[in-house]
Amino acid sequence: MTAVNYRAVWDRRSGDDVAALEAVDNSRSEAVARSTGAWTAGQLRHALSITSGDRVLELGCGAGRIGREIAPHCREWIGTDISPNMIRVAERRLDGFANVRLEVLERTSLSMIDSDSIDKAYTVAVLCHMDKEDLFLYLREFARVLKPGGQAYLETWNLADPTGWQRWMFEVEQWNRVDQNERKDVARNQFCVPEEFQLYAERAGLRPLTCFRDSPWNQLICGKEFSAGQVEAERTRLAAERDRIAYSPLFGKLFLDAAKVIYGERHPSEVLDEIGQLPTCPEVPLFQTYVRGLWAAEPERFGPVPDFSGD
Repeated sequence: MTAVNYRAVWDRRSGDDVAALEAVDNSRSEAVARSTGAWTAGQLRHALSITSGDRVLELGCGAGRIGREIAPHCREWIGTDISPNMIRVAERRLDGFANVRLEVLERTSLSMIDSDSIDKAYTVAVLCHMDKEDLFLYLREFARVLKPGGQAYLETWNLADPTGWQRWMFEVEQWNRVDQNERKDVARNQFCVPEEFQLYAERAGLRPLTCFRDSPWNQLICGKEFSAGQVEAERTRLAAERDRIAYSPLFGKLFLDAAKVIYGERHPSEVLDEIGQLPTCPEVPLFQTYVRGLWAAEPERFGPVPDFSGD
């Protein structure tokens, strides 16, 4: 039966550590989660210029996949999530960090966070699972909790990108195959065009600084109460950092190939063979690790797992 709210969905999907990691980004092991978490944390550190003195907030921290990699680089990292199960997994994965605070969300609110108290805030692979009303309410909360001069990184699916459209069509065809007498999954993937996403941020009280939109994701970086001079300076900085923040065309292609493995359209061996033919670049080891993890998690589906230790 379809879960009736966000908490029920994510609690059901996070009964243990492995299930929780799989739920957040289809990581099927700690090694894969560390690899993908480090990649995203690198993007965020450049996007938000995170420093050792910052108080950093994550909305939808899940199992702490990203937070585990951000926490060593800031004064305090605060992770929030609607799922108590996810928070329990995050507590175990972040055990040993003295600067970590975890909070369970009770509704579409960050009421446990004081106004004007956060230097940097971000949310990754979370807003895309929300109805637009909840998305907007959380953006409004980001505007409340950020300090003047604070910044936020916001991300959701980009419907206007060709690969983003293909990802949307996975949702369409999946819905077309199921029993439509039940309600759609409350936490299903949802999509925005860049202009819509920026409009929500503006009306929530944030100042869009740049939107990297040439990929399946809208990557929107915003400021709070920035002067004209601050806006210009930050846009110049972000333009210089673009290659460290924005998803490359190759990343988008390999992501779609991995999604086709998950949805049964391609065998992991085919995708790995293609990745192996690519020139050396950061995306290659990332997606090799990711697709190998998908295979290792389901040998009954894909067949015996090769020995990759010599690669």
